[in-house]
Amino acid sequence: MRLKGIKVPHRKNTANSVPQRIPLPKTVLIPMSMHIGKPCKLSVKAGDHVKVGQIIGLPDGFISSPIHSSVSGTVKKTEIITMAGAARTSAAVIETDGLQELCEDVKPPVVTDFESFIEAVKNSGVVGLGGAGFPTFVKLNIKDLSAVDTVIINAAECEPYITSDTRTMLDKAEYISKGIDLIQKYLGTKRIIIGIENNKKPCIQKMQEIADIKNGVIVKVLPSIYPQGGEKVLVYNTTGRLIPKGGLPLDVGAVVLNCTTLACIAEYIETGMPLTEKCVTVDGSCVKEPKNVIAPIGTPVQNLFDFCGGFKAKPKKVLYGGPMMGIAVPSLDSPVLKMTNAVIAMDEKDARPPKASACINCGECLNNCPLRLDPRKISKALKLGLDEELKKQHADLCMECGCCAYVCPAKRPIVQNNRLAKARLNKYLSQQRALKEGKNE
Repeated sequence: MRLKGIKVPHRKNTANSVPQRIPLPKTVLIPMSMHIGKPCKLSVKAGDHVKVGQIIGLPDGFISSPIHSSVSGTVKKTEIITMAGAARTSAAVIETDGLQELCEDVKPPVVTDFESFIEAVKNSGVVGLGGAGFPTFVKLNIKDLSAVDTVIINAAECEPYITSDTRTMLDKAEYISKGIDLIQKYLGTKRIIIGIENNKKPCIQKMQEIADIKNGVIVKVLPSIYPQGGEKVLVYNTTGRLIPKGGLPLDVGAVVLNCTTLACIAEYIETGMPLTEKCVTVDGSCVKEPKNVIAPIGTPVQNLFDFCGGFKAKPKKVLYGGPMMGIAVPSLDSPVLKMTNAVIAMDEKDARPPKASACINCGECLNNCPLRLDPRKISKALKLGLDEELKKQHADLCMECGCCAYVCPAKRPIVQNNRLAKARLNKYLSQQRALKEGKNE
């Protein structure tokens, strides 16, 4: 038995596109919020000279990750910007000098035990590079290592278009191998499972070559069904363990790491270079020459499209990420972020929302939800303002994968409804907690 999902077009047009480094941009815009958790505090000001790899954003809390300059040059200004999703954060605008001078602090860390390994992961600035952006050092800083018997390397890359993880597996397999060694040495994990979809045969071969020379490493070839890369789905389909409602992989003895995240950790520990650039898939119906490119973090996405020949039609919508879970880019001046694995530009036809009609209660949304949620009941509870019913229907567990909307014959805006339901439920639960705490005082 496997958790359910749907078949979506692969559109892996750039799988064979070896990443090309784009020209250095004139300026970069580096936000202080590029991770789940509290934004960093800017540690530079207008007029400061910075170098590649220099910390310019200091963590401001436990769930926070340092941010480094991706270029050398002068801080032109600092400002408050609006990110995709409408969050506001401070940012540094850096005018590049073309020299790409390395910061003197860029040197391999000394790693001798679990604590120094976690510190190195923290200092690398690496976050979940599959798109989630959760600080990796927090995920790996496990109090009881004996509670973890399996690390799952997420190599599924199930979203249409995106192939940046594919290129990591093909071009940086040695760092995935070294990352596995680090995990086995410092976490003491006996079993490593590489979960990969069956539509990536060259990657399967590369990962199998790694598994063949290591103890306890297994390549698990999975059907190419979306959302195979979702944590709950991947854990179940690789181990048979069902994460409890509201739980984490750690609750069933597992840790999930994206393959590019793992490679970046290993590369930092070997070279001392923190996360300052990204391999990004540039594709979509508007793009003249789809490619994988390497760009400094903070590069305007316009530069990526220009490098790929520009647009063959006026883009109606541009996304960070893929078409299923991607987030709309507010402007072509928006920067490449730590979590940016793709930018997709869609034409009028691809971007036009379908016309919705009345729900016919066919149940396709329920039948195809990987987590077996019932969007029909969630929608009804939201419309009637029934907070307890939203809680009963576990609306907060929706991962917004879009399977429900994809299969809906009525083309209902189910993901948007679920997002509103989650927000309402979270507000209600917060109020309930506050009331309970008030009574206990």
